[in-house]
Amino acid sequence: MTVLITRDELQTAIAEGGVTVLDTLGGQYHAKQHLPGALPLVLADVDALAPTLLPDRDAAIVTYCSDEFCPNSGQVAERLTRLGYTNVRKYKEGIRDWTEAGLPVESA
Repeated sequence: MTVLITRDELQTAIAEGGVTVLDTLGGQYHAKQHLPGALPLVLADVDALAPTLLPDRDAAIVTYCSDEFCPNSGQVAERLTRLGYTNVRKYKEGIRDWTEAGLPVESA
C-alpha cells in the first residue's frame, strides 16, 4: 500500500521544491487545472515515460487525482513502486480537496 501525504505536507514540499507531483488524471483535466508544477502521467504511459520523466528512482514523488474515490493516483503510485521507485506517496484527497482549501492551481 502506498504511503499517504497530507495537504499540508504536500503544500510544504511543493513550496520547498522537494517533490515531483504527478497529475494522474492527465489530458483535458490536467490542461484545465492541476496542482502547481504537476506533470501529467496516466497509468497507460507510466512504463514508457517514467524513465525519462522521473530518472531518479529515489526522488520524492506524489501522485494525485480528483478525490479519494478516484483510483488513478493509487494505480500510478503502485506501478511506479513496482518499477523500483522508492519514495512514492499519494495525496488521496486529490485536487478537489486542494481547491476547496483555496490553494492555487495552474492551467495549461
